[in-house]
Amino acid sequence: MQRSDFPEGFLFGTATSAYQIEGHKFGGAGPTHWDSFSATPGNVVRAENGMRACDHYHRYEEDLDLVAAAGFDTYRFSTSWARVMPDGVGQVNQDGLDFYDRLTDAMLERDLKPAATLYHWELPSTLNDLGGWQNPNIANWFGDFTDVIMGRIGDRMFSVAPINEPWCVGWLSHFEGAHAPGLRDIRATGRAMHHVLCAHGTAVQRMRALGMKNLGAVCNFEYSNAIDNTSENLTAAARYDAIYNRFFMGGIFQKQYPDLVLEGLEPYLPKGWQNDFALIGTPVDWCGINYYTRSNIEIKEGAWPNLQAVEGPLEKTQMGWEIYPDGLYEFIMRTHREYTLGLPIYVTENGMSNADVVVDGEVNDTARTAYIEAHLEAAKRAISDGAPLIGYYIWSLMDNYEWALGYEKRFGLVHVDFDSLKRTPKNSYKILQSWLAD
Repeated sequence: MQRSDFPEGFLFGTATSAYQIEGHKFGGAGPTHWDSFSATPGNVVRAENGMRACDHYHRYEEDLDLVAAAGFDTYRFSTSWARVMPDGVGQVNQDGLDFYDRLTDAMLERDLKPAATLYHWELPSTLNDLGGWQNPNIANWFGDFTDVIMGRIGDRMFSVAPINEPWCVGWLSHFEGAHAPGLRDIRATGRAMHHVLCAHGTAVQRMRALGMKNLGAVCNFEYSNAIDNTSENLTAAARYDAIYNRFFMGGIFQKQYPDLVLEGLEPYLPKGWQNDFALIGTPVDWCGINYYTRSNIEIKEGAWPNLQAVEGPLEKTQMGWEIYPDGLYEFIMRTHREYTLGLPIYVTENGMSNADVVVDGEVNDTARTAYIEAHLEAAKRAISDGAPLIGYYIWSLMDNYEWALGYEKRFGLVHVDFDSLKRTPKNSYKILQSWLAD
């Protein structure tokens, strides 16, 4: 694998998120619903939180040196709403704005294109107390945050997406309860999923009003594989696909929701939801695909959506996720043919967790290198078949706080010792460095 295998101008990058690396206790950030979620017994491995994380808040220069030294062209990062506006609305924390100002300039000094995500899952606690994503006012709250943060750094952004992985913000957090705020409530889910999209559209409109360009949408995708060809399991897999992969893309790019989702969620969507598609479908300039794995789906007795994922036969990562590069190819092609219709596409996240250890100063993560190579081959195939794929970001730059899994799962190209915070580039980092130097 080498850079010259891809079209001229193709961008390679790596990605992180604010709460996972910055150290939320630093710099005057306000409390978030992840702080209280992680403090509640049973929610997070060892009740770990992001208070210190990787201390990127103080070590960002060192970390950006690693991004640049690897040969990456662009760095995808996120901003913390509660760091900039501790209560989510009202007073602005100048220290927070100053941090993102310094971070942006440090990227540009290293010839890295800043690719920002406004929201990567940590909602200010004050807003969570008001209902969070269930409250229809959140679209305007988020718009006001967008004005503040992008009013400061928007003039230097290469690209911006409002919300990372709306499925995780809406479904995983309100229906499955696996992420903050940890609800298992179908009514809350319907409202959250719709309001996330309203907030997305509002943020795009606010950034357009600031004169900003190269604005996108980033959704996560998981290949839905029926365990057999029986009609019941094929229908269950189609329903899973609709919930996970088609609901948010349908709203943004087609101004409609899939019937297979409406059959269960429509009674719980907010009143007048049909009138919001002009906002939700505000045009964007590109689409980002986050892809890691597939799920093997079968029907399950009980209430809608009456399906479940079961263990499959393929090789798995440390997360227990099947390695299925063909899924990335399929989603790139589907996105191009059914939704974006010619808009540029990025793979905005792809990577794997691995049980990495430092031995004699080295981390021999051959499985990660193989994973990345296989998915880059799938990306190349999509380009050959006509998809306008123009960039690929690896998740993640470094080991970090993996949400409900604490510090146990390691996705990084760079190993982090969470006691000393020492950074050690893994062999995958070094191999990528050689590929990108070509």
